[in-house]
Order: sequence, then structure tokens, then C-alpha cells
Amino acid sequence: QLQLVESGGGLVQAGDSLRLSCAASGRTFSNYAMGWFRQTPGKEREFVAAISWDGRNTYYANSAKERFIISRDNTKSRAYLQMNSLKPEDTGIYYCAADAWATSDTLRRGTGFGSWGQGTQVTVSS
Repeated sequence: QLQLVESGGGLVQAGDSLRLSCAASGRTFSNYAMGWFRQTPGKEREFVAAISWDGRNTYYANSAKERFIISRDNTKSRAYLQMNSLKPEDTGIYYCAADAWATSDTLRRGTGFGSWGQGTQVTVSS
């Protein structure tokens, strides 16, 4: 199974930017589509963004469009989430996830991810 470790979270002010990183190991990274999810206080974990195995196709939740950018570097076995213009409602634990059987439909819906990291906390103060 692919092991995933997130980093890059922290405490920032509204309007700031953060770049989350997800380091993968244990399997061939380029075999997996990658996704980012978040769990905000009082809510279930929700889909944020996804990227195909080759990086050619990206998908975003409405809340992430135009502010967040998902990317990956298969040579480094890493996925990234660049978050700009952060808002207090972006506060939560951010998880990266991997899916070896992704289709464009599952990535668009943010479903089917079988490997998960432990998460990194992002706190945005107003």
C-alpha cells in the first residue's frame, strides 16, 4: 500500500497562502491518482481537489476553484496543494489520498480513494 505523509500546514491569516505537500512511498507513485480532502470542525471530510496520475487532468470542489492549485511531481513522489487567498472557513485538517483505480468520473466526484495520510492542520485566522 502507498504510504502518505502530509506537511506544510500551519497558522496563517486570512488572505495568506500555504503550500501543502504530500510525500508518498512504498509503491510506484505514478500509478496513483492523488487527491486532497479536508475535515473542518463539525463537518464530514470533504473533497478539495484531485489530479490524474500524469498530472494532465485536475478537478476541484467549487470552494477550491480559482484559489487552490493541485499539482504533482512524479520524479519526487510528491503531490502538492497550493492554497491562496485563504479564508477562515478553510480551517481544518487536510488529508492527501491516493487511488490506483481512478477514472475521470471518480476524480471529479472525489470518490474511491483507498490510501490516506494522517493529515496536516491548517488554521486561518480572521
